[in-house]
Amino acid sequence: SKKTNELFLDTLKLAGRHSKMLGLRQLCLFTLRRYQARTLCSDLLLSQINGCTHEDEVFNLVGRNKARLSEKHVGIALNMLWQLQKKEPFLLRASDYVRNHSQFLTLCILAENKVEHMEDEVIVDILYSILRLSLPALSKFALCLYKQHRQFSPIIGQVAHIVDMKLDSIQDIRILSVLMISISEVITESFRDRLLHKAEQLLQEKDEVHFNYARRILQFLQNVKLRYHPLLEKCNRIFLENTSDLDIHSISHIFGLYEQLGFDSAEFRLVVKQLLSETIDDYYDPETFAKLFFSLGPMAGSKVRERLLVTAGCMAEEFSSYQVLMILKTMQKMKCRNSHLLKKMTSVLHKHLESYHVLQLVKLTQYLVMLRCQDLELFAKLKMLLLGYLKSSVIPADTAAVIRILTMLPSFQVKEIIINKAAAVLPQCRLHHLNCIATALVKWNHHGQLHWQNSSELCAKLLQRLNDCGLQRLQKANNLNLLLEELPYVNGEWFGEVLNEESLAVCQRLIDQITWENILPLSFFLIKSDHRCPALLDRISSVTVESIDKIPPSEIYFILFLFSTLNYDPPDNEEFFKSCIQHLTSNLSHLEAYHLVLLGHVLAMAGYFPPGLITTIFNVSFLSKLDAQLKGSDLQRVHSSLMKLNRAVCLECPEFHIPWFHDRINPQRQHIHRMLTEILGGRHYSRISVLTPYYYEIDFECVLDVNKKPLSYMAQNIPLDSSGGIHLRHGLKDEGRKALPPGAQRIALEFLDSKAFSKDYSRHLKGEPAVKKRHLEMLGYRVVQIPHFEWNSMVLSTKGEQLEYLRQQLYGIQ
Repeated sequence: SKKTNELFLDTLKLAGRHSKMLGLRQLCLFTLRRYQARTLCSDLLLSQINGCTHEDEVFNLVGRNKARLSEKHVGIALNMLWQLQKKEPFLLRASDYVRNHSQFLTLCILAENKVEHMEDEVIVDILYSILRLSLPALSKFALCLYKQHRQFSPIIGQVAHIVDMKLDSIQDIRILSVLMISISEVITESFRDRLLHKAEQLLQEKDEVHFNYARRILQFLQNVKLRYHPLLEKCNRIFLENTSDLDIHSISHIFGLYEQLGFDSAEFRLVVKQLLSETIDDYYDPETFAKLFFSLGPMAGSKVRERLLVTAGCMAEEFSSYQVLMILKTMQKMKCRNSHLLKKMTSVLHKHLESYHVLQLVKLTQYLVMLRCQDLELFAKLKMLLLGYLKSSVIPADTAAVIRILTMLPSFQVKEIIINKAAAVLPQCRLHHLNCIATALVKWNHHGQLHWQNSSELCAKLLQRLNDCGLQRLQKANNLNLLLEELPYVNGEWFGEVLNEESLAVCQRLIDQITWENILPLSFFLIKSDHRCPALLDRISSVTVESIDKIPPSEIYFILFLFSTLNYDPPDNEEFFKSCIQHLTSNLSHLEAYHLVLLGHVLAMAGYFPPGLITTIFNVSFLSKLDAQLKGSDLQRVHSSLMKLNRAVCLECPEFHIPWFHDRINPQRQHIHRMLTEILGGRHYSRISVLTPYYYEIDFECVLDVNKKPLSYMAQNIPLDSSGGIHLRHGLKDEGRKALPPGAQRIALEFLDSKAFSKDYSRHLKGEPAVKKRHLEMLGYRVVQIPHFEWNSMVLSTKGEQLEYLRQQLYGIQ
């Protein structure tokens, strides 16, 4: 054979170098004869394996010839075992006997060890043989390939095909979790869904699950870029049940996966915070401390936080390049502007810069800018490295990321090569990448950073090409799921001005593809677009009602938020809200505390107050739990929602006897123009920035008597209902009017900016200003809302026209 000849020649060459050594020459000849004998023996062994008529004969041959077995022998032996089993009727097959035989395990181990030398066809045959006899062995084999970074190899494709055929027979979550992450890069969407449902089934059937199996399932979700809440919540529950077994490596990995999947568990954070805070002194080497800093830093109290920062500064010189990146990322997340630690980390960065790949450099630059780093020398080095990567990059995503981050560098002067590079990748860019490039061009042009000749003309042409590429990409879209993968990551004025309406049109064209599985990303997009699109909203409503039991309760919030914030009632409004409320009420125990508050607020905006939800929220123990769970920006957002819910319940549902317990809030105000003073006849006839009972703030208030003449606040003793409103319960309208002269009426005048309306051509009033109007009317006001598009229109282009418009709004003159 060819291999025999090559060995013979190599042996002769070796012998020729020592031709004077007769003993060595004799040794070479002996070796050659021995090799030829082994080849003959191997051929004989193949014949013997092929001639076996029973499984035991195969196993005996394997046991006697372990040292001689080549990859070819292993493949033939495994295939023979399957052929022998296949000859028997199904009920008479001895699969368990074969699987549990010690020599079968030997064959599996040999297959793993010899995979490097196997031809693809041999590997495929072995995989089929192993699967038919042992799924555990297949999972080990697949994991070996995965850890060798062969996620995209044809071999992994064959593994995926086998798993697809045999999925129903897998009953072990450990085996399934290994196979899931091993084949995650080569599966179809439908196969992915089958794997998810199988994992759900096995997790539900098993009382105790090792946290590593759940962690692998999270890794699978991250690999396929899918935030699938039912599995996320099940895995989170497994972690909570196994917290005593988690070490810092597992904890940091889980937090990293949660972050990438956009999932949060306040309960898990609290448990881990307690665990890590108690063992903070155990992490004194750079690797474990960096993971501790990443996991504990964002949720640490002031004392623990200070200890972490001090230790990080002392350990800075020991951190690897990746650990430095992790520390800076966490500092940004913590909004930590500790100048001493930042200087330490940046001084270490100088020696690590060359080791980062392009996307790490992009992230690093972002962290440094957000942390307000002042090291100009470091930024100069980063600029040179980024420009170097940009020149050689052929990947659109990398090119767009570098261009985006270059806009953040201080005193950056744009070079023509950057514009040319952007132009070269446009046809291959996804919407997100196009948006990055467009945002950069607009910013550079606005700040005058394009200095070469004809730069403005070149920029304008490139922006036009960007628009065309974006429109073409949308017009060619025929798969709603693929489109929705791109749309959530697109932000900024360029997309809103150029592509938003076209995106909505495409979604309407693909409206039949809307299912319960994609209404969440579609809702995200519609919320961000701020457009009221009845066709899409009606479809989302009907799909929600049809599939309410399949939709995770945590996802219902975003669907309800969409309808409430746009103040839109679908045709099946009552059934829609009833279905959502019933589904939520039966699953309150599965939701985080802050989720309940957000849900309560969004339902109140729509005028719904489920008793079970309201009584759960306004409970001392619940509110204490809420305070313990919330930190940072979440606290502000949830606190604001809780205040608004509290106000709505007090005003609209006095029967709940919920007290008003919030302090004054100060959102931005729009003020009515001086012309109102001219219309009313003086400053003493009006009040600006008035605080009403229950702390609604209105731009302008005045009082008209029964004859619609303004009443002076100075001449008349007209109270403004300040803090006295806190104790009001029943009859709020009557209570407010008692202080006024008979027939007089309070008027609340509000100037509504663009945020109060959906962005479609209907200019539909959104939920927040609509519910505010409703509540002010309950407090006894006549509410006058002045839309920005009326006030700023050409119809009211002169002062006289504006005065007449305001007079009509105040006095109702037609």
